[in-house]
Amino acid sequence: MTFYQELQLNQAGSKNLLKKSETLKEKLYHMWVYLVKIAVTMAFCFLFVTIFSILFGNENSIVGVVVLLCLMVFRNADLGIHTGQSTMLLALFFVIMTVCPHLANQFSPVLGMLLNIAALAVLILFGCHNPFMFNQSTLVLGYLLLYGYDVTGKSYQMRLVGMALGAAFTCFVFYRNHKNRTYKRNLKDLIQEFDITSSRTKWQICQILCVPIVLCIAELCNMPRAMWAGIAAMSAILPFMEDMHYRVRKRIVGNIAGVICFTVLYFLLPSSIYAYIGILGGIGVGFSAQYGWQAVFNTFGALAIAAETYGLQGAVSLRVIQNVFGVVFALVFCVIFYWFMSKKKESDVTVHAE
Repeated sequence: MTFYQELQLNQAGSKNLLKKSETLKEKLYHMWVYLVKIAVTMAFCFLFVTIFSILFGNENSIVGVVVLLCLMVFRNADLGIHTGQSTMLLALFFVIMTVCPHLANQFSPVLGMLLNIAALAVLILFGCHNPFMFNQSTLVLGYLLLYGYDVTGKSYQMRLVGMALGAAFTCFVFYRNHKNRTYKRNLKDLIQEFDITSSRTKWQICQILCVPIVLCIAELCNMPRAMWAGIAAMSAILPFMEDMHYRVRKRIVGNIAGVICFTVLYFLLPSSIYAYIGILGGIGVGFSAQYGWQAVFNTFGALAIAAETYGLQGAVSLRVIQNVFGVVFALVFCVIFYWFMSKKKESDVTVHAE
């Protein structure tokens, strides 16, 4: 494996190489490559988001984050269908992420929920056909981030330009990287494969319904940062209930641990470098291959931003409440939904038998 190829590995792949190292020299080499990868990735991400902030305003730095997420994911991941159709779908996804979160913020929580359901239905049914590729962690997360950091007036006009540029760049990279691949399925096949009795479709429906409902409830309760609850719910919803239980436990414990660590750093470090705690969290995520540790370090960036608006105590309380509410509601929702579907299936079998 070349140096460049090793740089392309994810955290789990790099750590697997470290475990398999037979000599100290080999282990030190893989560790060095791993550190270089994290440093290069962090520098690139920081530069990319900074450029977007300069071009489109600090209030649109989140656009840089969303575009960066899409670029890093879809340069390798595909949608499982014809490349030309996938590219057009990606462009449509960017339109949805640009328009629908902004419109939903203009409506009441209930009407906004209905619009969010419609928007997520398109993103998930056509962009997240394979749940194990975790495209929802890019598309739905991007949607929720833009929803939570909505802007108006001139700032929104700049957001339109930034998202258009990001869409063009992402679609170009996606098409270039996937144009030579052969796919047996197309958009029509995705529609035909929709089956309410399959685990995949049940998972998709839970994502489509549960995440907007969580957002709506949080907003009706006047809870700031409602997107945190939506992101937590999205992260916890998986096709198999055993995996969901694992995610819920790790998300709750990880966020509490992250809050404690952030609080300790907040009091130990001078106020002039509070903003860099988020960067420290990003580095921690780079070293984390397990979901629980990722939940710990993801908390740093969120709290670093929220603490500026709500203060430490307010930000910490919001983070814990929103995340616990999001994952617990998602678990209960999916349990009830799967139970209802199983009863419906039993009823249908009984009717056919008669």
